Amino acid sequence: MFSQLKRLGADSLLYAFMNVGTKLIAFILFPLYAHYLNDTSQIGLLQLVDTNVSMLTFLVIFGTDSALAYYYFEYKDKETREKYVRSVMTFRLSMVILLFVVFLIGGDWLSSILLDSSGYSQLFYIALGTLCLDTIVTLVLTILRYEFHTKRVVATTVGKMLLIAIVSIIFLMFVWTSLEGILVARLVSVGIIVLVLIRPVKVYLRPLFDWSILKKILIYAAPLVPASLAFWIIANANNYFLTAYATISDVGIYGTAIKFATFITLLTSGIQLAWRPFSMSLKDKESSPKLFSTLYAAFLLIGSFGVLLLATAMPWIILVMPEQFRIAFQYVAPISIATFLSFYYMIVSTGIFYTKQTKHISIAFGIAAIVSLILNFIFVPIFSIWGTVISYVGAYCLALFIVFRKSQKLYYVPFSGFKMAWTIFWLIGATLSIVYIQLHDLNYWLILGVWIVFIILILLVRMDRYLVKRK
Repeated sequence: MFSQLKRLGADSLLYAFMNVGTKLIAFILFPLYAHYLNDTSQIGLLQLVDTNVSMLTFLVIFGTDSALAYYYFEYKDKETREKYVRSVMTFRLSMVILLFVVFLIGGDWLSSILLDSSGYSQLFYIALGTLCLDTIVTLVLTILRYEFHTKRVVATTVGKMLLIAIVSIIFLMFVWTSLEGILVARLVSVGIIVLVLIRPVKVYLRPLFDWSILKKILIYAAPLVPASLAFWIIANANNYFLTAYATISDVGIYGTAIKFATFITLLTSGIQLAWRPFSMSLKDKESSPKLFSTLYAAFLLIGSFGVLLLATAMPWIILVMPEQFRIAFQYVAPISIATFLSFYYMIVSTGIFYTKQTKHISIAFGIAAIVSLILNFIFVPIFSIWGTVISYVGAYCLALFIVFRKSQKLYYVPFSGFKMAWTIFWLIGATLSIVYIQLHDLNYWLILGVWIVFIILILLVRMDRYLVKRK
C-alpha cells in the first residue's frame, strides 16, 4: 500500500506543480486581458465564447476519455492499445471537422444566438481551429499520463500555457488589441506544441476506422454523454441566464469570479489527473476500500480548508484587477465550492467506473442539470449573480450525493455519507459567513472565529479517524 501511495503522491505532486504553473500563468494573463480590453462587457463576451467552446469540447470528446482509460488498462499489448488510441483520435477529429462545417454554413446566425450579438462569427472560426489542435495535444498527453511519463506531461502543459502567455502579450501589445488577438494567440501557441509533440502525434494521427473497436468505445462512452451535457449545463448555462436577465457586464463580473474560483484546482487538479490511472490500477486489490476511505476523507478536508483559505484571502487577491472588476471577490469562494465538488464527485465514483455502470453518472447529472435550470429560473431574475451561485453549488451538491450513494452500492468503501454531508454543509455556512464579514466590514477577528467553529464541527463527527486509524 505504501508504494502505491508513494506513486500517487509523486505523480500528484508533479501534476500539482504543473497546475500551479499553468494557473499562475492564467492568473497573470487574465488581469492583462482586463487591462487591454478595459471593459467588463468585452470580458463577458470572451466568457461566452469560452463557454460555447467548452460545450463543443464535450461534444468532441463524447465520453471517450473515460472509455479509453478503461480499455487502455484492460489490454496489455502495445498494438491493441495503439489501435484504441488511434480510433479515439479519428473519432474526435471527425467531430471537430463536422462542427467546423456547421459553423461555416451558419456562423453568423449561430453567433447571434450564442453570443446575443451579431458580427462575431470569426471568433468561432478561430476557436474551432484551436479546438482541433488542442484535441490532438490533449489525447497525446493523456497517453503519456497513462504511461506515467509525468515529467513530460508537466513540461509540455506548462510550456503550452507559457507560450500562450507570451504570444498573447505580444499580440495585445503590438498586433491585435481585441478579442481576436487573444484567440489567435491561443491558436498559434497550441500549433507550436503540436509541432513539439510531432513524434507521438504522427503515430496517433493515422486514421483508423475499426468499427469493432469504435463500437466498444462508444458503448462505454455513450452513457457518459448526457452526463457531459448535464455537466456543461450546470457549469455554464448560468451565463445565458445572466445575459437574459441581467447584462453582458454581469457576465463579465461572473466570469471574473469563475476565473479566480479555479484557484481551488491548485489543490485538486494534480490529484485528478493522477487519480484515474491510479484507482484503476487498484481495481482488484483487497485492501483498496480501506485505502479509498482514507483518501475520500483526506481530499474532502484538504478541499474544505482550501476553500476557506481562498475566502479569507480574496479581498486582497482581487486587487490585481481593475477597479470595475473587483466587486467579483464576493462570489469567488462560494463558486469554488462547486469547483471543488466537480472534482470530488470523480473521487467518490470509484464503484461506478469499476463496474462500468457509467449510466448512473448521466442520471445523477441529468437530474442535477434540471434542478440547476429551475434554480436559475427562480433566483437569477431576483438575485442576479448570487442566483447563479445558488444554482451552481446546489446542483453539484445534489449530483455528488446521488453519485456517491450509487457508487457505494456497487463497490462499498467504508466512508460515511452523513459525515461527508455534514462537512460540506458547514463548509458552505463557513464560506458565506466569511464573505458576509468582509462585505459588511466587520471585525476581521470574526473570520478566525469562523475557522475555529468549522474545525470543531469537523472534529465533532470525528472525520479525523479516517486519517488516524490508517497511519
